Amino acid sequence: MAKHYLQCLTEVMQRQWNDAALTDYGENHEYTFEQLATEMLKLHILFKRLGIKKGDKIALAGRNCANWAVAYLAITAYEGVVVSILQDFTAENIAYLLDHSDSDMLFVGPYVWKELKEQTLPERLKAVISLEDFSTISSKEGISVPTQNELESELKKQYPNGLQADDVNFNADLEALSIINYTSGSTGNPKGVMLNGRSISNNIIEVAFKVLPVEPGQRLVSMLPLAHMFGQVAELLYPLCAGTHVYFLTKSPTPSILLKAMKEVKPYLVVTVPLVIEKIYKKSIDPTISKWAIRTFWHMPLIGNLIRSRVRSALTSAFGGQLRYFICGGAAMNPVVEKCLMDIHFPLSIGYGMTETGPLIGGNPPKYFKRRSCGVPVANMQVKIDNPREDGIGEILVKGANVMLGYYKNEEATKAVFTEDGWMRTGDLGYLDKKQNI
Repeated sequence: MAKHYLQCLTEVMQRQWNDAALTDYGENHEYTFEQLATEMLKLHILFKRLGIKKGDKIALAGRNCANWAVAYLAITAYEGVVVSILQDFTAENIAYLLDHSDSDMLFVGPYVWKELKEQTLPERLKAVISLEDFSTISSKEGISVPTQNELESELKKQYPNGLQADDVNFNADLEALSIINYTSGSTGNPKGVMLNGRSISNNIIEVAFKVLPVEPGQRLVSMLPLAHMFGQVAELLYPLCAGTHVYFLTKSPTPSILLKAMKEVKPYLVVTVPLVIEKIYKKSIDPTISKWAIRTFWHMPLIGNLIRSRVRSALTSAFGGQLRYFICGGAAMNPVVEKCLMDIHFPLSIGYGMTETGPLIGGNPPKYFKRRSCGVPVANMQVKIDNPREDGIGEILVKGANVMLGYYKNEEATKAVFTEDGWMRTGDLGYLDKKQNI
């Protein structure tokens, strides 16, 4: 693979220049692809003025929102390194991770900053920028941060005839470090997973694009934390680089908020954790299919098909009516719920992965998904079972394009997770069936 996902984003921008790209659901804040490119280039000017160089670390800590995505993409296209920190970490832990990661800048949301401003921040931090409007919250003594007006004036000088779609050409080195994703807020032994452009691009181009094909102009609701690799790749990078309009739930995705957004946005894809569908099942499906008459006729020919079809139609309608894929990951699904979804031919697929593989290891399109599995090894990834028992179960080992470079400034943990011949230990138990389903 020789293509970076940023090249896909460039192609989409050139093709869909005036189309909507990012929206904060329920808020009057939206970017077209043109506006996204413009904001990214303005931030590049900001980075340059602050002396940020390729490979420098820039941290992100805030709620899911369009500006989080803009900042992320600007950093990667500048060939900086994103340090993604979950906003739910304590202020003390965030301050520690800013220091541990050697971050030179911080983009921060108001919720995080309210507590973080009371902490002693690293001296090397040149500026703290608000994720609300990209204004400057604070800066290192002696450093002058340009205003938004100054950034806009500089951009006009660079593009006197206005920024055009053909002017955009975002790219980066596939092998260079792209992101440090912290898997723990612990100050004792932080694990900053280092992923390069190849890992993320393989996840997007060779896996997601092929397993879950999408047409430009489709819509998606982003609900998972963008600071986690699952949400970051599945609900931002993959759909956006395919020309999807991404809506961000900026508030906690309760079932009522989530279903309201689904009905209005009408997404082609839902990516979530099993708990979400299990809650919806318990509230909306179980009361119906638990009735004696429904249970009696559930598996009968003709009438059973009709009943299951109506249940599927009602559930699909609850998610907006245009659902093609329903992807779960991050935990095991309740087998009763999984069986019901399979019975009604709901477009379900459960994948397997971890932060250290950016995040995918196994997956399948819904039509090939096997119940109680996590799919087959994805493109350019190998999976084997270490020291299997008689039943075939053993530790899952992986090797391939998605695997991390190691843990940042933690050689001991890095050495412990890799075998001498280069396989990464997942710490998970599992087995491979005859068709290589995990």
